[in-house]
Amino acid sequence: MQPDGPYRFTHVLGGCQVGKAWAAIDGQGRLVTVAVLDAAVAATPAWREAFSATANAMAQTQGGQQFVYADFAAAAPWVAYPAEAGPGAEKLFRALGMDYQPVPGEAAPPVAAVPSTAGPVSPAAVVPQQVSGPPGQVSAVPQQVSGPPGQVSAVPQQVSAPPQQVSGPPQSVSGVPQVSAPPHAPWAMHGGPISVQPVSAAPQPVSGAGAETSTVDPVFPEADRPSSDDPFAGPVRRIRPSAPPPRRTGLWVGVAAAALAVAVGAGATVWALAGDEKPTVPEALPTASGTAAFPSAPAINPGLKPWAQAAPYSVEERSLAIAAPSMVFVEAVFTGTLREAKSNVPLSATPVTFKRRCSGFVVNADGHIVTNGQCVRPAVDAARERALYTLGRILIEQKKLTAPQLDEYVRSKLNSSVFTGAEPGSEPVSQVFAQFNVARGDLTASPAIPGQIVRVLEPDAGNLALVKLTQPGLPAVQLADGGVPGPGAALLVMGYRTTDADFRAATYTVESKPAQVAGTANQGSVSISRLNDDVGIYSAGGVALDTTGRVVGVLDTDRAASGTPNRALVPVSVVTGLLGAGGTSSSLTDTDRVYRDGLDAFFAGRNDDAIASFDRVAQASPVNLLAQAYRQNAVDRARLAGESDGPPRLLLTLLAGLGGVLLVGLIVLVVVFVRRRPRY
Repeated sequence: MQPDGPYRFTHVLGGCQVGKAWAAIDGQGRLVTVAVLDAAVAATPAWREAFSATANAMAQTQGGQQFVYADFAAAAPWVAYPAEAGPGAEKLFRALGMDYQPVPGEAAPPVAAVPSTAGPVSPAAVVPQQVSGPPGQVSAVPQQVSGPPGQVSAVPQQVSAPPQQVSGPPQSVSGVPQVSAPPHAPWAMHGGPISVQPVSAAPQPVSGAGAETSTVDPVFPEADRPSSDDPFAGPVRRIRPSAPPPRRTGLWVGVAAAALAVAVGAGATVWALAGDEKPTVPEALPTASGTAAFPSAPAINPGLKPWAQAAPYSVEERSLAIAAPSMVFVEAVFTGTLREAKSNVPLSATPVTFKRRCSGFVVNADGHIVTNGQCVRPAVDAARERALYTLGRILIEQKKLTAPQLDEYVRSKLNSSVFTGAEPGSEPVSQVFAQFNVARGDLTASPAIPGQIVRVLEPDAGNLALVKLTQPGLPAVQLADGGVPGPGAALLVMGYRTTDADFRAATYTVESKPAQVAGTANQGSVSISRLNDDVGIYSAGGVALDTTGRVVGVLDTDRAASGTPNRALVPVSVVTGLLGAGGTSSSLTDTDRVYRDGLDAFFAGRNDDAIASFDRVAQASPVNLLAQAYRQNAVDRARLAGESDGPPRLLLTLLAGLGGVLLVGLIVLVVVFVRRRPRY
């Protein structure tokens, strides 16, 4: 069976009692000779140590036999020598004192044999024999002699003490320092008696029958020879400490170059891969306080800018963004004649027209909106009073009445007049118009959308009205479930208002405010919630929202409060009842859902998805300008992210390079650890 090792073993060169010499080829095709200690012999720790110590001693001796590789920890330890340096494996076995015999027919350089009393070795001696005892310590490489192995011409002389068995470690005899024969020599293995002469500094002649005479140099220089005066000096030679390994300057230069190459390569790769990539989410999203967070095209003006009326990217902004597209500015126009109640004589030769303005919201794609009832169909007394004030202003312009006389004129005519249609006893003509986004008063043409009143609730029953506009496919809100919001509930109120002094041709926009429920009360037969703040006088019919953008109530005038502010909140259950009575219900279309998906993508930072969704909404519902505004915001945000791409790319590149350096360093540490691991 061939030994284990990193070589391709071709054939056996020879062997001895403890092992064999093999011819082998390494991975580069170079020839080597390998000395393999038999596994049974290596089971004895002393033999394993003697094998490794002898190989190391031969390698460390000046001009000695260097080996290319070894594995002393294997089950069958082995040492490999370059073939061009001679029969290194044979020399190792002979240095151990073994009677090495080459395989017949194998050529090997002549090597002097160590004298042996065991006589010629038969071919069977090539097979390792059982060893009777442990070897002794090997302190240096035995020197070669010039002649081939042969018989010793004379029997070794006896010393004064009786011969000792070699089954144990060498001992000192008669107090005289002795040099015993190597305990791993063949005769020591066979347990025969031996005797030796004291070691002298001069070369000793060796003679034998048929053998050439050669001179053996002293093993140690004079300074290294054990002193006979030292009682603790060992009787065998000592191994010199190995020289420190040479500095591997070239290795470290190569490692540094490799680390630099890996770092540069990793950085270049990351730079190349990230070069064309444009992140869709900026590292820090823009914020705003009172102004738009993103530049928007001048043509896109939805009126309400949620990112400016709430904390950017907050749930409040998202709630406003969901509901704001469905908000409508409602303007009801009433035309009739003021007459004396008893005579039906007109108070003016021309008809009188007055308008009421409020807010509302779309509940389904059919064009149904919910608004304030008194706004689109005021009570008879309220309509007559408003008509008288309108006529009084006309008289002031005609110089027939002064401004301080206006209130007295209205009071004097309120109970003695009626407001009718063109004919006595007929109803005045009324029209309802709705506008989205930014609205303008006194507008009856496009973009104002005409509507028809479907149903109106009395003031004590909720004061709501259901109106159907002539344009379908409008963005709708979603109604919340549940009852009246309780005290302390945080809401967002939203409705139309204006800051213009002349209300008749003023510009109206959607405004919002945070509000809390201050308490609950009954207004007529309806249980309402009272809020702590309102948007303004035109917010009647507006909405109160929860954090998900759903309507939880409709704004109405709080009749118990001073100044009649729009702080009463009619619960959403009244709205649901009104829709049912009008034969319709609240619902969302696919376009409404796509719009909400676009908002979800926008607030999650997925600009590409948001842009795609808002594009679909803009095509299906052009009136939803807020979808176009948020699309522009997503485009601007993606552009800002692209412009701020430099520092993150550079940081990513540096981190990649550092990771490459750390990886190379880890590999170097592993290699150094493996190289410095002691070999046994």
